[in-house]
Amino acid sequence: MLLLQEIDFDTDVREGYYGTGIEGQNMDHMDKRILRYLKENSRQTASRISQNIHLSVSAVIERIRKLERTGIIRKYTVVLDQKLLGNTLTVFVTLQLSHSKYHEPFVRDILAYEDICECHAIAGDMDYLLKIVTSSAASLELIHRDLQRMPGVSAVKTLYVLSTVKNEYSVLPS
Repeated sequence: MLLLQEIDFDTDVREGYYGTGIEGQNMDHMDKRILRYLKENSRQTASRISQNIHLSVSAVIERIRKLERTGIIRKYTVVLDQKLLGNTLTVFVTLQLSHSKYHEPFVRDILAYEDICECHAIAGDMDYLLKIVTSSAASLELIHRDLQRMPGVSAVKTLYVLSTVKNEYSVLPS
C-alpha cells in the first residue's frame, strides 16, 4: 500500500515555500520530478504524472498551480520544427552599439522582428547576441542590412550555425 504525503499548501506559502524570491531553492524533489515530466511533455495529464511519481492527482495539480503562481512555470508553449516550416537558416549575430543612449531604442526596434527569436544583452566586446532563424540567405541579408542601419549600431558579426548538437529550452534545477 502506497502512503501519500499530505501537504498543507497554505502553510507552505505563508512559511515561504516557493516564496523567498530566490527561484528554485525551496522546491523539493517532488516539484523537480513534476517539472521534469512537464518539460518532457507539457501536455501530460496530472493523472499520468501522479502515476509516475506516486503522488495523488490532487497533490500534483496543487503543486503545478503553485509552480505557475510563483512564476517558476511561466507558460506552456509549442516547440516547432523550424526546418519543416521552411526556416532552414540559423545564425547568431553579435552587435555593438556606439553609445549607451542607443540601447533603449535598439531593444524597442528589435522586438518587431519575428525572425529574431532571441536577444541577449552581453558582457564583453559586443553588446548584444541575437539568434535569428529565417528561411534563406536573402531574408537574412535584409535583416542584416536593417541591423546595420539602426541608429548607433557600430559593428555586426554573424556566425552561421552548421548543425545544432544540443538545444534545451529550460534547465531544471539540480
